[in-house]
Amino acid sequence: MGLTKEQTEIIKATVPVVQEHGVRITTVFYGNMLREHPELNAVFNTTHQTTGRQPRALAGALYAYASNIDNLEALAASVRLIVHKHVSLYIRPEQYDIVGEYLLAAMKQVLGDACTPEILNAWTAAYWQLAHILIDEEDKLYRQSEDWKDWRQFRITKKVPESEEITSFYLEPVDRSPLPTFQPGQYISVRVIVPGLEYLQARQYSLSDSPRPEYYRISVKQESGNPAAQHAATRPGYVSNVLHNLEEGNLLEVSHPNGDFFLRDDDIARPVVLLSAGVGLTPLISILNTLVHQKSRAEKIHFIHGARRASNRAFKDHVRSLANTHPNLKVTFFASSPLSGERHGVDYDQVGRVDLQKLDAKKDLFLDNRGTEYYICGPEEFMTTMLTSLVERGVDPSQIKMEVFATGGVQRDAALNDMQKKSKSDFRMRVDPAFIGPSVLVAAMSAGLALALYGVSKPPSWQSLSLWSVACVAVATALAPTVRS
Repeated sequence: MGLTKEQTEIIKATVPVVQEHGVRITTVFYGNMLREHPELNAVFNTTHQTTGRQPRALAGALYAYASNIDNLEALAASVRLIVHKHVSLYIRPEQYDIVGEYLLAAMKQVLGDACTPEILNAWTAAYWQLAHILIDEEDKLYRQSEDWKDWRQFRITKKVPESEEITSFYLEPVDRSPLPTFQPGQYISVRVIVPGLEYLQARQYSLSDSPRPEYYRISVKQESGNPAAQHAATRPGYVSNVLHNLEEGNLLEVSHPNGDFFLRDDDIARPVVLLSAGVGLTPLISILNTLVHQKSRAEKIHFIHGARRASNRAFKDHVRSLANTHPNLKVTFFASSPLSGERHGVDYDQVGRVDLQKLDAKKDLFLDNRGTEYYICGPEEFMTTMLTSLVERGVDPSQIKMEVFATGGVQRDAALNDMQKKSKSDFRMRVDPAFIGPSVLVAAMSAGLALALYGVSKPPSWQSLSLWSVACVAVATALAPTVRS
């Protein structure tokens, strides 16, 4: 059942209260819940709890929901991604009971007598309406995973340095059962023990090779920081450092592949442009490896990557070798700070950051074909710049798919709105389901409310939701985790 009209009005009326007291409510919520249910520390991002980033982000997101209240298409797309993230972390229905109990209790604790029975009842109804939708949608994904419904032990069978910062890990299941296939571009969750913590920590890493039945490969950037140092959990990158310190033969836990950023699954040959910066190339390597071995999938491919210099560029030789043997593949490497000894045409092709203005509209970006697909992955600023540049050149946003690794969500809606205002056109914004990457999902998990407020996976489900239920889901787009560190 949906919220009553009176409950909806009560929720909308409490927006100023959330603005004023939101950080306090979310801080109390996290503190009480994680103190009394320490097992949930294995789900939430410890760094963001310690620094206070997640309570602040969640409080701001709660207040910001109103601007998305009528943007149902965009919300439905983003929350589909959150359902994938929940499933990748094996969120269970009983955990919704815990989150709901402590969230509502925190509101009452902070607001006191101002949180009247009517207000508390309205928030309780909104919470559980969405919680049941989440549970149902997540159950559908769990059933698609067949027998793989919990963390599974894998062994690191090979470590291969790909650059100064990035190392590939080849992971094989301990039980030696054939691995299920995945969509190129998807990710797995990896769970490891972190020194100094009494619980496991999970992070998501894109699969960086085409599907194979015997192993999965992830390619991880080692962020700065020492996981054994005092207060390491408060610094970004301690999970990636734990991974880099593991040796061949070591075990870790892995989830079933998930994610809504992947190569379009059809047999229609169409041009494909793969745009990435830094470690953002990892899911695109998976897509590239798949495309070159299935020639019917793309008539032309352009792989474009930005890095500081050759030593920072992973898979450089691999990508060049593919271009030498596949005439439909073109490669352009941008180097923002190439060293004097680096060779033009080998180590880099363009100096500077990735700039689409330096590329030919037809020969490089295939803008003469309206069916061209664009896959983009990298830091938030890079993502927004690429999106803006493509849309300004006339690319339909429905042809653009994006994945973000950095903290924060891609501000694609803001960028599109700015362009719309500048052009004063009647441009209708259409948002692809993959515009908001899995980072938003991890944000939702890290925020705690994600267990209950986000996750419808199919647009028709939205038709029965109240305005508040839809608005709650918009919170996910404003949260800001670091998912691959």
